[in-house]
Amino acid sequence: MPSPTTRAVTPVSSHCPYCSLQCGMTLTPREQGAGPVLEVAGANFPTNRGGLCEKGQSSAELIDHPERLTTPLVRDHREAAFREATWDEAYDRIVTALTVAQERHGRDAAGLFGGGGLTNEKAYQAGKFVRVALRSASIDYNGRFCMSSAAAAATRAFGIDRGMPFPLADIARADTVMLVGSNPADTMPPAMRWFAAGAERGARHLVVDPRYTATAATADVHLQPVPGTDLALANGLLHLAIKHRLVDAGYVAERTSGWPAVRRAMRQYWPDRVERITGVPVAVMERAVHLLAESRATMILSARGAEQHAKGSDTALAWINLALALGLPGRPYSGWATMTGQGNGQGGREHGQKADQLPGYRMLADPAARVHVAGIWGVDPDELPQPGVSAYEMLDRLGTDGGVRALLVMASNIAVSAPRAAHVRERLAALDFLCVSDLFLSETAELADVVLPCAQWAEEEGTMTNLEGRVLRRRRAVEAPDGVRSDLEVLAEIADRLGRGAFFDREPRAVFDELRRASAGGTADYAGISYERIDDERGVFWPCPSEDHEGTPRLFQDGFATPDGRARFHVVHHRDAAEPPDDEYPYRLTTGRSRAHYQSGTQTRRTKALLDAEPEPVVDIHPDLAARLGVVDGSDVSLRTRRGAARMRARLSPEIRPDTVFAPFHWSGVATINDLTNPALDPASRMPEFKTCAVALSPCETADDDPAPEDTAS
Repeated sequence: MPSPTTRAVTPVSSHCPYCSLQCGMTLTPREQGAGPVLEVAGANFPTNRGGLCEKGQSSAELIDHPERLTTPLVRDHREAAFREATWDEAYDRIVTALTVAQERHGRDAAGLFGGGGLTNEKAYQAGKFVRVALRSASIDYNGRFCMSSAAAAATRAFGIDRGMPFPLADIARADTVMLVGSNPADTMPPAMRWFAAGAERGARHLVVDPRYTATAATADVHLQPVPGTDLALANGLLHLAIKHRLVDAGYVAERTSGWPAVRRAMRQYWPDRVERITGVPVAVMERAVHLLAESRATMILSARGAEQHAKGSDTALAWINLALALGLPGRPYSGWATMTGQGNGQGGREHGQKADQLPGYRMLADPAARVHVAGIWGVDPDELPQPGVSAYEMLDRLGTDGGVRALLVMASNIAVSAPRAAHVRERLAALDFLCVSDLFLSETAELADVVLPCAQWAEEEGTMTNLEGRVLRRRRAVEAPDGVRSDLEVLAEIADRLGRGAFFDREPRAVFDELRRASAGGTADYAGISYERIDDERGVFWPCPSEDHEGTPRLFQDGFATPDGRARFHVVHHRDAAEPPDDEYPYRLTTGRSRAHYQSGTQTRRTKALLDAEPEPVVDIHPDLAARLGVVDGSDVSLRTRRGAARMRARLSPEIRPDTVFAPFHWSGVATINDLTNPALDPASRMPEFKTCAVALSPCETADDDPAPEDTAS
């Protein structure tokens, strides 16, 4: 149990530690012994206007949680139990392991795996640490499993990746909104106020989802495709837009390029064919395309349901093609956007955590980018490594010749959250050395040689960038317990012990000021954003190239971030899922988030209010499928794929397709659903195919009838 600290009772403005809305909060510290560490209340921030979901409301419960880590833990050998250690001993072990790995196996044998929950300062420091302190190419992060397909598509089409190119509040002003693979009613409930405000004005909402979700229940039209067929659906809608002369020819001619080739390609997506592929009736598609095209202001918002596929970047491009053909991007209260998921999913991917990236969304392979960033860092550009491999590829090679042998993990629980997670756990165990920084002894930390206790969101300063591209302040409300340190400090200290400490600062404001200089002139330009400017609680939207620039809430009004200022159409075609159902695995498994939990559940499964709301995982099965299988509501079900097996309680639901089952990914043990998922990668984004794979189901005979993996080595 963390030792109590004396706290001044002064309200502090900050932001929720969970999703990318980054809802505004007022944190009021309690006097010592007066109960919870903090009293949390919603603040009048632009994304939430005072509202909080149950995760935000219960977030302070983790600050003084009895399982909170407050001292480093080490093992004397891999089979030994953890014991408490001093920070000096922990640092010595880390530095020795990194040094030995590089001496024996080369510089890239030491690496870091980061997370989309790290502040901008930490994400920036992580990328710099690997390239400057370790001089290694081995870094990536869990955002590769979240936003990478949408980011790749937006960059190709618009020349820039900012998830939402307009403020969230613009949703309330749109006349028609289509949500593709997004369920904000469960995943980011405060955002629903903007959809509700639009509906009160008479706006029409459409939802594309294999499930009849809480969001779909509020919609005027629900399109329920087979998982993995969103690309065909988008092309089918574009075919109908061409057929009914709904394309905005003037916009296409003036603001885009590549349209003739796309127009020709759409001849292949006649309505009856698309209905056979997707399962969406032609009449529903007809209604949908007329609603989208005939409104004054229309938005198409996509999310992980459409993007977490081995063709996710092409799928996002297909929806962008439809938006461009209808003349939406850059027009008032219109456009295409993607709903970022993780708390700093936007900022976390902008400043160097990705294997191919430098700060400001510069690319590591670009000689000019290398010169600029190396100049800020004070190193020779030739010292910087070339791009490394993506997240799953790095994890797949851990402990092998040519792979990482000593790994640092920050803000990620990859033993649960990675695709083909059982295999990833095997690779983690094969490392020569694993160090994990976390709040709790997560499933990944349990495999480590050294575990470091890190500061929580309310115990540190920093900046975050929310789903709108709005840069905002995270403020310290309470001091961290004795023995706990910030990841920013940890990276600087390790660098110092490696002889590279002169290149690193430990103070968030100083790191952010360096980030501003490193990002200057880049796509994600933060040069004009300072701590002082974002003190007013509203934040500043990037790009913001100078301190007299007001920021950019809305992109594309005057052009796109391409050399000629035009958006790009791309020809993209439907292809089957990487693993379609067959006789042995006859159904489709899709995965996602539930309302009460978040990510791998490391935090939410330790929060009483959230665990009470959802004490165990359930798999949603259509009653017709359940009847064929002999599964009854509330019974245990075995789910098996070519990679492994899981066991969950069945919940019979007519709200899912009869050929598909849905399971949440927040749980570990026999309910680790990512043990089953397919690691097939998108060729552009390197996104794994989380959202669909072939699965077999059967009722469990007894309470002890735990499923066992069929082939964990496949």
